[in-house]
Amino acid sequence: QVQLVESGGGLVQPGGSLRLSCSVSGDFVRINTVRWYRQSTGPKRELVATITNDGSTILDDAVEGRFTATRDDAQSKIYLQMNNLRPEDTAVYYCNPLIMQLGLNSYWGQGTRVIVSS
Repeated sequence: QVQLVESGGGLVQPGGSLRLSCSVSGDFVRINTVRWYRQSTGPKRELVATITNDGSTILDDAVEGRFTATRDDAQSKIYLQMNNLRPEDTAVYYCNPLIMQLGLNSYWGQGTRVIVSS
């Protein structure tokens, strides 16, 4: 059994910053690749950031230079630092870690809402 808790969302003015956290707990061997998605309007989730086991990151062009994904494996936490936020970043953000248990399983956080507005 694995539990994911996301936090850090909120209301921020354009140009502001937020740090999202994804905390993993429960029975697992390790956290593999983690992806951050966001969903604004409609059912489609947009991939914004990927962080691999070794800390390598891939960022969508829309957030490159503004967002940073990091991880603390000792604490089983994954972070998405978001700087210079824009109104178009408004969305619900989800973490999606691949977690090694008996096999590799995909989990989703409950989502945390980010609103960028003046």
